Amino acid sequence: MLDAYIDRIRAAHAEGSHLIIQGGGSKTFYGNADEGEVLGTRKLSGVVDYQPKELVLTAGAGTPLAEIESLLAAEHQMLAFEPPHFGGPATLGGSIAAGLSGPRRPYTGAARDFVLGVRMIDGTGQALRFGGQVIKNVAGYDVSRLMAGALGTLGLLTEVSLKILPRPASEVSIGFELDEAAAIQKMNRWAGQPLPLSATSWHAGVLAVRLSGAASAVQAARAKLGGEALNDPDAFWQHLRDQRTPFFDMRPAASSQRLWRLAVKPTTPPMKLGDAQWIEWGGAVRWLATELPAATLREAARNHGGHATLFRGDPLPDGAFTPLAPALATLHRSLKQRFDPRGIFNRGRLYPEF
Repeated sequence: MLDAYIDRIRAAHAEGSHLIIQGGGSKTFYGNADEGEVLGTRKLSGVVDYQPKELVLTAGAGTPLAEIESLLAAEHQMLAFEPPHFGGPATLGGSIAAGLSGPRRPYTGAARDFVLGVRMIDGTGQALRFGGQVIKNVAGYDVSRLMAGALGTLGLLTEVSLKILPRPASEVSIGFELDEAAAIQKMNRWAGQPLPLSATSWHAGVLAVRLSGAASAVQAARAKLGGEALNDPDAFWQHLRDQRTPFFDMRPAASSQRLWRLAVKPTTPPMKLGDAQWIEWGGAVRWLATELPAATLREAARNHGGHATLFRGDPLPDGAFTPLAPALATLHRSLKQRFDPRGIFNRGRLYPEF
């Protein structure tokens, strides 16, 4: 099956034509508009190797996330970075290429932290392998992680090996009625204490906290923090992960309103950029539904040690992601030249010039 992909990529390389790598299509909104013929990955589906005792799974890039999560759940294990599905048929390769993580990310790690190895085809049609299937294998480890968040601009992922984790023995979610400033203070204070935190969220005056771990630790933390138990907590965190809440649904109502993701220092006080916001990751992520100019939001994020990304909405002239500093731009161009010298993959998806 790989031969067909290799032949198609080699032909595109020879012709200088463009290809759009696409799995389930659940994240086509993310990043900039790309151009070319769709190269689907769904045929690269199936679990290649799963060793529950070794906490390692290898699967084809086109394997549906739902299939993988069901398999892991049967062994009481999980993808600890909680990759979002966004209500669509998300695939493993798309999740790694996008590099997005869910509510558990600040407490267990990001998608890239769980990548042990990848198989891929570069822009010349060469099949490559980086990393391995064991946690202690460090050969090519950083190259594997480069694929996380590259949005398919460096090559076609064909197979991914991941570290997986056991599901927590116990989980409890609690809520507190707090204003924004008080919620940010609480999240940061609790982050510095030996508490089994696994998710935090603030929106519309309610701070939600998830505790995960050994039953005794969760019970002790629950008694210490107080609060009220959340109704249907699994649905709450899943809907937040997949942006299936009224807050995220309301953005398209105004054509000029965009959904922004600001990554800042967790201790950043209220940014006073409007009332339509949702805070995650202990204060490190601020979602904003706003009509404010991109320059205003990017400056605000930069002033607090971070950056701003256009997540959904009408495209911007300089792209969805904060423009790179000259040194970083040079590094990105070098990587692109090495892996995809004729720029055939997902042209413009990450940055307009790539």
